[in-house]
Amino acid sequence: GGRLAITQTDETAFELGKNIATSKGKVIFRNKLIEIIHDNPSRKKSHTKPMLIFPPWINKFYILDLRESNSMVAWLRDKGYTVFMVSWRSADDTTRHFTWDDYVQQGGYGAVEAALKAAGTDSLNAVGYCIGGTLLTCLLSHMAHHKDNRINAATFFACQVDFELAGDLLVFTDHDALDHIDELLEENKGVMPGESMAETFNWLRPIDLVWRYVIDNYMLGKKPRPFDLLYWNADQTNIPGPVHRAYLKNLYADNALVKGEFDILGHKVNPKSIDIPTFVQASRDDHICPYQSVYRTSNAFGGPSSFVLAGSGHIAGVINHPDANKYQYWTCSEDVSSIEEWIGKATEHPGSWWPHWHQWLYRKSGKKIPARQISGDTLGDAPGEYVKKRLNDIRQARGLK
Repeated sequence: GGRLAITQTDETAFELGKNIATSKGKVIFRNKLIEIIHDNPSRKKSHTKPMLIFPPWINKFYILDLRESNSMVAWLRDKGYTVFMVSWRSADDTTRHFTWDDYVQQGGYGAVEAALKAAGTDSLNAVGYCIGGTLLTCLLSHMAHHKDNRINAATFFACQVDFELAGDLLVFTDHDALDHIDELLEENKGVMPGESMAETFNWLRPIDLVWRYVIDNYMLGKKPRPFDLLYWNADQTNIPGPVHRAYLKNLYADNALVKGEFDILGHKVNPKSIDIPTFVQASRDDHICPYQSVYRTSNAFGGPSSFVLAGSGHIAGVINHPDANKYQYWTCSEDVSSIEEWIGKATEHPGSWWPHWHQWLYRKSGKKIPARQISGDTLGDAPGEYVKKRLNDIRQARGLK
């Protein structure tokens, strides 16, 4: 149809739950927007406070659980954490009208309540990755307004709260770009199509994610090799139109969240009201959430915040298993007034930043107790049903070409 349709990997080589997204667990909750997966414990004891992870809904959750050798979920489980994972539903006719309020109510509060009930405790630690962290900020701000202290501490991976330095994606927030988004939403009956999102992110890195495959696959006739990360990258999701437009207009363009001007469930939310401990990770070569922007996230909250800068980019900077012995990270314990000063005074460390995070996290996770085993009826095995819905399945069900 006049557009490049890039094939980056041999997709026939992977099957969810078999050789990708392989951690064993149960779906313990489902509503119209999310499933909650509880991963089976691998140790006899685990920390009192469970962990609830909000991944991005622009892609699927299993970037955090590709294979055993690079799975963050498995690593956390083996460190004695009770892990609950949110699996977002790819937008369809049921969810196309959903707003940020729906995502905070059904995705945020719904997940917290389900995880706490399953764990049998009154508080947990939360993690938000990219836009999942932006949602977590909205949730925490709303909870702070209502003096709701069920989240004890929060971690943010490659997350933006202050969008003033948001980088290349700001080009999609001017008047013409928003008009184009509206056209796409109308053509797709109120849904931002995952194919367009994939194209957007690929063209942010055209040499690596577009032209090499035009040359290798089309011009040289090479068959794409199996690669778990690129399979995940191609397994895109749809986004409800109102959610996507608010993200670009209110958050990116207007920077309303950090200004305390973003409305959630009838209240203006302000990140400064969040006074729990936070841990913020950025990646040096991140082209989607630049580290200069993510650093501002660590200064947006009202409580104590730790910041770490990892090597590599938006994905590999986050998903860097310690056993791989790759890249590096930087820390700084001195008081600084800017990211430039932070970098100037930072100390470089070899390898993954995960053990550094673990040292921060375990002190906030409570004593060890017998590992939780989910008993009673569940809704099926991990990785659940929502993650299995592919874009073509949804398009056909909606009667789209």
